[in-house]
Amino acid sequence: MENNQQQHAGAEHPAEHSHPVDKKKGNVMAIFAYLWVLIIIPFLTDAKSDPFVKFHLKQGLMLIILEVVAWFIETIPFIGWMLGWILSLITLVLVIIGIMNVVNGEEKELPWIGHYAKNFNF
Repeated sequence: MENNQQQHAGAEHPAEHSHPVDKKKGNVMAIFAYLWVLIIIPFLTDAKSDPFVKFHLKQGLMLIILEVVAWFIETIPFIGWMLGWILSLITLVLVIIGIMNVVNGEEKELPWIGHYAKNFNF
């Protein structure tokens, strides 16, 4: 009976090690979704098929769109400079919130813009 328990414990051991590695890789790929050009990496790998990574990719795309809008607004003299800077600061805060969601293993939408991410299909 003791051998049976050891075999059973040994059978669980590899699975326990392989899952955290996959989860850790998924977390890294999900974090890349919030780091501008690095968003390309999860898109070019199989990580995009992971529902957790896909959720954060969509959130990251919304942040990129927000930042591009901020860049265009910044081209407007005076008021645009200030509004663009404020939007860029908001984007930075949302990036931090998104990364914290990944680290905590949560699929929470980003405030104000996250609900629009559902419109992306890939």
